[in-house]
Amino acid sequence: MSAPSTKAAGNGVPEPSCRTTSAQALTIVRDGVITGEGPTTKGRIHFSRTLDADDATWCARILSAAAVEHEPVCRAEVEALFEIHDAAAERTDGGRFDDLLTKAVAHHAAAEAGLKVPPRTVALSPETAIESWAPANAIKANTEALQWIAAQMRGKRRSNRTLTAMVASIIGAAAVPLAQLPGVFDIGLM
Repeated sequence: MSAPSTKAAGNGVPEPSCRTTSAQALTIVRDGVITGEGPTTKGRIHFSRTLDADDATWCARILSAAAVEHEPVCRAEVEALFEIHDAAAERTDGGRFDDLLTKAVAHHAAAEAGLKVPPRTVALSPETAIESWAPANAIKANTEALQWIAAQMRGKRRSNRTLTAMVASIIGAAAVPLAQLPGVFDIGLM
């Protein structure tokens, strides 16, 4: 996994990485979903608390921009996606956002586990099956990442069935004692 950019901006202050900028751009999408207004909703009718196909397209474009294409999805980007997921009371995107969220979480978790991940344009594409690049049992060693993912999912009012199934599969494949994963099964697998 590549570390975030730490190039100094002449004054000794590190410049933000492209992934940080990507995460910030995703928060603009989130704000548009919440309010129905803003740069990501300009020129179209957008109801507040609704995630539509254009919102999902914005997220996909941000996450697969050339500046970040060969970098693993970072935690800040995934957190922003979870915020968008939580902000949307209504969905009219045909499931594209849930697919993108699931693949972004898997991309992040696989990279955190030390696995080589494909470029984002491949991994996050709706045409690419997640199983083709993110084998569930390969992520099992990173219990911290699993705990973090489970914490993000815990108590959410909207369930992402694909993400829940992926996490259940990873946890099922992991040969770790349940004591190492407190509360993981409180993620709404029912």
